[in-house]
Amino acid sequence: MSNHVGPNYLRVFWTLVRNSLVRDMTFRSNFLIECLSSFSWVLMNLGFYLLIFAYTQEIGRGSGWGKYEFFVFLATTMFINSVVQAFFMPNAQEFSELIRSGSLDFALLKPIDTQFLVSLKQVDWSALANFVVGLGLLGYSLFRLTTRPEDPLRLTPMMPVWYVFYLGCGVAIMYSLMISLAATSIWLGRNQTLYNFWFYITNFSRYPMEIYSGTYGEPLRFLFTFLIPVLVVVNVPARIMALPLRWQDGMAHLLPAFAVVATVVSLVGSRWVFQRALGSYRSASS
Repeated sequence: MSNHVGPNYLRVFWTLVRNSLVRDMTFRSNFLIECLSSFSWVLMNLGFYLLIFAYTQEIGRGSGWGKYEFFVFLATTMFINSVVQAFFMPNAQEFSELIRSGSLDFALLKPIDTQFLVSLKQVDWSALANFVVGLGLLGYSLFRLTTRPEDPLRLTPMMPVWYVFYLGCGVAIMYSLMISLAATSIWLGRNQTLYNFWFYITNFSRYPMEIYSGTYGEPLRFLFTFLIPVLVVVNVPARIMALPLRWQDGMAHLLPAFAVVATVVSLVGSRWVFQRALGSYRSASS
C-alpha cells in the first residue's frame, strides 16, 4: 500500500478539476438548478439574520458582533463551507462505496498518494455558488464598516493576507475532520451516523464563540475550541477582518497562533487515522 512520490500532484489536481467541470457542464440544467438551490438557501439564511438584527444591535452582549461584523462572519462561513462541499464532501461521502464495491483496490494500485486521490477525485462545482455570494456579502459589509461615521474599520494591507491564510486553516481543519470520519468506513463498513455527527458539530462553527457563555456555554466553548477545534475555523479569520484582535483582549489575541497549531495537529492526526485505516483494509478480491 505504499505510495510513490512521482506524479506531479498539481497537474493531477488540475486534471481532476477539469474533468469534473466537463461532467457538470454535460448536464447544465442540473448544474443550474443546483446553483439556484444554493442561492435560495443562502438568501433565506441571510433573510433570517436580517430579521434578527431588526430586533437587536449585536449578537452576544458586548461581543462586538454587530450587523455588518456578523455579515463578515457569515461570508467567511460561506467561503469555507463552499470549498469543503465542492472539493471534499462528495469524495468523503463516496468513500464507503469505494470500499463496498472494491473500487478502493484500484486507487491503491495507482502510483499516487491514496489519500490525495480519494479526497479530490471529483469536484462539485455547483457548491461554489455560495462562494460567489460570500464575495459580494463580504465586499458590501466591509464597505459599510469602513465608511460608517462612528469608529470606522481601518483595513491594513496585511489583513486580507492573514484572512486568506486563516481561511485556508479553516478549510484544512474541516477537511481533517471529514477525512477522519470517512476513513472509519474501513472499520465500520457504513458510517452514515458519523456523517450526521460531522454536520452536528460543524453547526457550532457557524456562530461567534462569544455566544457560548454561562453554565452550559463555557463547556461547549472549551470542547469545540481546544478538543475539536471547529470554533476557530470561522471565528479567527472573521475576527481578523471585522474585529481585529488586540493585546488588550486577554487570551483572545492568542487565537490566531492556536489556530495554526490546531491546523497542523488536525492534518497530522487525520493522516495518521487514514493510514491506520488503510492498514486494516482487506482487498475485495482477498
